[in-house]
Amino acid sequence: MTTLTRRQLLQGAAVAGAAGAAAVAVPSVAEAASARARQPGDVGLLYDSTLCIGCRACVTKCKSANNLPVDAMNINGVPYDAPDDLNATTKTVIQVAAQGDRFAFVKRQCMQCLDPACVSACMIKAYQKGPDGVIGYDQSRCLGDRYCQIACPFNVPKFQWSKAVPVMVKCEMCRHRKEGPACSEVCPRQAVVFGKVPDLLAEAKRRQAASPGKYLARIYGEHEVGGTQCLYLTAADVPFETLGLPKVDGTPQPHLSTSIQHGVYKGMIAPVALYAAIGLAVWRNTRKGDEEKKP
Repeated sequence: MTTLTRRQLLQGAAVAGAAGAAAVAVPSVAEAASARARQPGDVGLLYDSTLCIGCRACVTKCKSANNLPVDAMNINGVPYDAPDDLNATTKTVIQVAAQGDRFAFVKRQCMQCLDPACVSACMIKAYQKGPDGVIGYDQSRCLGDRYCQIACPFNVPKFQWSKAVPVMVKCEMCRHRKEGPACSEVCPRQAVVFGKVPDLLAEAKRRQAASPGKYLARIYGEHEVGGTQCLYLTAADVPFETLGLPKVDGTPQPHLSTSIQHGVYKGMIAPVALYAAIGLAVWRNTRKGDEEKKP
């Protein structure tokens, strides 16, 4: 029986890896995925900042409907659920935006992008766009690499750092409830409205037309990042950037990243080339060390 030496084994691995990489054709031009258009059955939320009173009933109801623990803080010895941002136990939150001596409230949750960066970034499809446009999450497929968190232009997905078996946390529009999102169910001012997106757009424009000068003449989410299913109205003198919503154009976020990612990973050329390079480096270092030991 022939025994392979360590040098021969490493040399063989490097040569095999290099041969595998060479055998894979490099795509000349990677094509970007086409953007998803709005569908008549898409559902979403309309948030009207001018009507919100910051009662946080939506936050409390969301936690109850999704079995999420409270973010407790003590006020005069009384525990109070008061998350100040989205986190591993909070899927929606009401924040306060200040501008001089004025302030306004803003609700944050997953924007349900038409062409979501999180779906594009997840290579094993733990995130999927459903038939109603809601981005669902399958924790059984998640690797915990957090690419979705990095890719999201709205900084929405959060990672459960404190759990032994962590998952990502984000709003899924209460897709497990027949009644729809819990947050819109309890809003006392109609500041949060759930419905089909074409109807929500029409309602937003109706409110703007009914109160000239009250609203900023723009609906956030109508065009941003290619369009979102969560839409925002704000007061005429309170820009969306003041509310903390990022200033983005109408270009869907995944297009460039998808082109690069699919080009690099097509045929698994990146992993094969990487292992080939590692194998070659190890073989060279081993060879150099053996030669230095020779008398």
